Amino acid sequence: MIELALYQPDNPRNTGTLIRLGACLGVPVHIIEPCGFPFSTRSSGKALKAGLLDYLEAADIRHHMDWAAFQAATDGHRILLMTTKGSVGYTDFSYQPGDILLMGQESAGVPTEIANHADARLLIPMQPGLRSINVALSAAMVVGEAMRQTDTFPTMD
Repeated sequence: MIELALYQPDNPRNTGTLIRLGACLGVPVHIIEPCGFPFSTRSSGKALKAGLLDYLEAADIRHHMDWAAFQAATDGHRILLMTTKGSVGYTDFSYQPGDILLMGQESAGVPTEIANHADARLLIPMQPGLRSINVALSAAMVVGEAMRQTDTFPTMD
């Protein structure tokens, strides 16, 4: 199974959208604190709910109070960082079940010390001169490719 991790998310709407993506595809979503907004699986704010809708009950959310707690909980998994500074195109990478796709903050990505923990740094090729694709859209693209390669999409019974 592919997993998704959000490093100190700072946009509640994108976070809600990514939790909804995880719920619909059966992908666990790791939330690594501190967030740039109050985060709770019991009561979420208006902006988080806007992206999440009513998918909270179906979501597999794994909440970590900091990077060290995330590392301890995911030891043995490959961490694949999505970054505009990546060296491998996301469609050229060979995914494995258990891989965790790490998404940085919408506003700043991840600090160098966090990037240094990644087993791979992947990028989405884009038109020259443009900064980045929205984090939720980027994650959806890469989760889809990883699930296609590992044949882990939910079955259509």
